Amino acid sequence: MELRQMEYFVALAEESQFTRAAEVTRVSQSGLSAAIKSLEEDLDTKLFTRTTRRVELTAAGRALFPHARNLLAEAAAGRDAVTAAIGTVTGAL
Repeated sequence: MELRQMEYFVALAEESQFTRAAEVTRVSQSGLSAAIKSLEEDLDTKLFTRTTRRVELTAAGRALFPHARNLLAEAAAGRDAVTAAIGTVTGAL
C-alpha cells in the first residue's frame, strides 16, 4: 500500500464517483482507477462495488476507510512537524 493509493481511496469513498474523485485528487480518471485496482490487488479484495453511476464501499472498504483517513492525517502531521522543526514558513495570507 502506498500513501497515494490511500489518498485516492479516501477521495473515491467520499465522492462516490471516479470522475469527482479524480478532480479532487488532481489525477486522471484512468490513473485513479489504476491505483484503486492496484490497491485492491495488493489487498486481494474488492474495496468498492461499482455501478454505472456511482461506487460504494464494500465491507472491506468500510473496514479500511477509518484507517486510511487516520494514515493520511498522521502523514500530514508528520509533514507539518518537519516543516516546523526546520523553520519553514507555511500557510496562506
